[in-house]
Amino acid sequence: MIQIRKYKNSDANDLWEIHYNTIRNVNIQDYSQAQVEAWAPDSFDPGVWKQKMNSISPFVAEIDGEIVGYTDLQENGLIDHFFCHHRYQGKGVGRSLMEYVLKVGKSREIERFYSEVSITARPFYERLGFQVSEEQIVEIRGEKLRYFVMEKFS
Repeated sequence: MIQIRKYKNSDANDLWEIHYNTIRNVNIQDYSQAQVEAWAPDSFDPGVWKQKMNSISPFVAEIDGEIVGYTDLQENGLIDHFFCHHRYQGKGVGRSLMEYVLKVGKSREIERFYSEVSITARPFYERLGFQVSEEQIVEIRGEKLRYFVMEKFS
């Protein structure tokens, strides 16, 4: 059973591992090796990552105590991070996280949810009712990556 809870500082390294491994093992199907290496570099500053996690205050999904995904919801409706463990793709983790975020958003009276979505994640977002509002090219560490701004109105 998937449990969703608030982020704790001690989760930071586990969330980095999910972020890194999802990009390297899943997003590689839609992006080049150079692009995924820029997006999820081998060397990173754990302090900077912890600051980022504290600033976005994510929700963490667990199965039997193992962290299997995370996401966040900002006050303006932005879903900044949305990652599911690469070994738990297609097992309901993403759907559970998104349903949780939409429920939280509704309680906060957020009317527009939006996210910068990878090529890989676009079909998942579309299945959950999001639509592309803009296509964009984002530069990360010198590499240009194609993304989509997707939105959903409650």
